[in-house]
Amino acid sequence: MRYNFKQYLFFFIIVFITFGSAAQLRDTAKWKALFALGVNYPTTDGFVNGSYAQAVNFPTVNLGVQHMLKREYGVKLDFGFNRFKSHEDTPEFKINYSRINAQFVFDPSNYIGFLPSRLRTVLHAGPGVSFAKPLGTLKENKQTYLNLLGGLEIHYAINEKVSVFTDVAYIYGFTSLEDYNPALPNGLGAFNGSVFNLTFGLAVSLSGCQYCD
Repeated sequence: MRYNFKQYLFFFIIVFITFGSAAQLRDTAKWKALFALGVNYPTTDGFVNGSYAQAVNFPTVNLGVQHMLKREYGVKLDFGFNRFKSHEDTPEFKINYSRINAQFVFDPSNYIGFLPSRLRTVLHAGPGVSFAKPLGTLKENKQTYLNLLGGLEIHYAINEKVSVFTDVAYIYGFTSLEDYNPALPNGLGAFNGSVFNLTFGLAVSLSGCQYCD
């Protein structure tokens, strides 16, 4: 099943701007840019029989903008790019998997009394759209489908403006091989499934405040 990318992108941008505008009216916004690099694992049930990817694939690249409405919660719009490569026991293929997600962000750190002041935990989740595109002669086997992303970040503040973090995330694909188009016999290198990501990155404050009340 195919979806119109422009329609979903427009929807996510409108949602993000709406949240952002409400916060700006109260002048309590906190903005962050997030950059992360890491590895990924695509689930085996997203491939046709006899085809699966390596257990650890590089790279995974995530780029996002986060807007905290309060100290504990906010919203985030982010883009992710993953590369999968075939396992040595299967026919050769490479797949570019990208996604865009609008997410809700929740920071429960203040409710966890034993954490050091520089350490923060951040939960994030939200809907998005995934795009799987095989490379080379298999490029026609591309797929587009909805997803739901959930993850946990652990941040360590270097100073008030910059923190380093690690993020463990799961991107669940609302799809299956039964939805695959074209027919399954031609499906080598196609991916209709879910992805685990492990990334490490930097979060850089774009606003002057340390947090927002």
